[in-house]
Amino acid sequence: MRVTKRRLRQVAAVALAAATALSVAACNKSPAQTGQKPTKLIVDTFGEFGYEPLVKQYEQQTGIKVELRKTGNLGEYRNKLVRYLATRKGAGDVVALEEGIINEFKYNPANWVDLNEFVPASKAGEFLPWKWDLGKTTEGQLIGLPTDAGSLGVAYRIDLFEAAGLATERDQVTALWPDWDKFIEVGKAYRQKTGKGILDSVTSLTNAILFQGQPGEPLFYDDQDNLWTPGAKQEPQNLIAANSPRVKAAWDAAVKALDANIVAKTQTWSAEWSAGFKNGTFALTFAPSWMTGIVEGNAGPEFKGKWDLAGVPGGAGNWGGSWLAVPVTSQYQEEAAKLADFLTNAQSQITAFKEKGPLPTNKTALASPDFQGYTNPYFNNAPTGKIFGEALAKIQPIHLGPLHGSVKEGCFEAALNALQAGQVDKDAAWKQFLDCVPTKGQV
Repeated sequence: MRVTKRRLRQVAAVALAAATALSVAACNKSPAQTGQKPTKLIVDTFGEFGYEPLVKQYEQQTGIKVELRKTGNLGEYRNKLVRYLATRKGAGDVVALEEGIINEFKYNPANWVDLNEFVPASKAGEFLPWKWDLGKTTEGQLIGLPTDAGSLGVAYRIDLFEAAGLATERDQVTALWPDWDKFIEVGKAYRQKTGKGILDSVTSLTNAILFQGQPGEPLFYDDQDNLWTPGAKQEPQNLIAANSPRVKAAWDAAVKALDANIVAKTQTWSAEWSAGFKNGTFALTFAPSWMTGIVEGNAGPEFKGKWDLAGVPGGAGNWGGSWLAVPVTSQYQEEAAKLADFLTNAQSQITAFKEKGPLPTNKTALASPDFQGYTNPYFNNAPTGKIFGEALAKIQPIHLGPLHGSVKEGCFEAALNALQAGQVDKDAAWKQFLDCVPTKGQV
């Protein structure tokens, strides 16, 4: 059965609500307080957004206390947000929506304040056009103000590279791996010298490759949000994912990396993975700009200057990036919108970038000498403004379907983690992935 984007829009609010109860809030909005200044606003994020200094500044300027609530894992964060919206209680006044989940939440636009009511139309011109547009529904409701993008680099341990006899200067390191086959060869050399895997996790590699796709190149859905090939039977071999060259390239590279024994096999976001940044379990990870703050947080101050940043095999890519939205359950929608506006303005994006690495999407911020000339002292004074800014200019946004995040984490990465852990062989892992896609991806 062909399911078109128009048809999805007609049924999605009902179907997705049946699956996750997201529409409960839409049925009965909480009354917003007008003309009353809040004593506190809550901001919900995942990972590291770099908002700590901005919150202090906002509190001083407005007298409004801001509570930051951070969840480390995006999947856990998404599930919390679903529960908050379904029960109409618990959500922050401002919440972050990552690129892999924002489309899911767009299908219930009544859950969100239309920020067009609170920001001028000229605001659109301040951001990269593709980033601004992805924060809107097809009907033009603005549910999110752009925060960051996730252009890619490779974060690597200088001391571990040196001990393995590899180049350590960032341009020379980039030259080691012009493509993914060369990257695997470097990993083999590292294993032979050290007895360890060079790469943290197999899903770190696949995230990099998945998001190096071109516009029009499908991942788990086609550009009309079909999960299966139009006109074909709804069988595993006819899934868009099963026939996606980009998905297959990422999967095959993962299998090749595991077969070559270059992976340390720490599951991303696990306690073992977090500890690996300082105990030398692995020597590198693929790091979008926002990951630099996570690397620093995990490795700790004693490893300042021992990490650096190099280019990614195969060129640029974009992994991640978010928007700030205001749920209709907020009692202070206008003030929440003002806070979201403040956190996404040009200077705030530069401050957040310096604090934890989220890459600006505000054009004034990107053009600022303060951003372009910034060097990160933790990463051996790497010119991260230049590195990530130049990579961002090469990014071409790719289409992500309505439940992309659920399919990627719940199916694709779950199967790869099972393969990495030795629980299944590669054929069984691929079958596990395809069998899972309809359960996680069908709207």
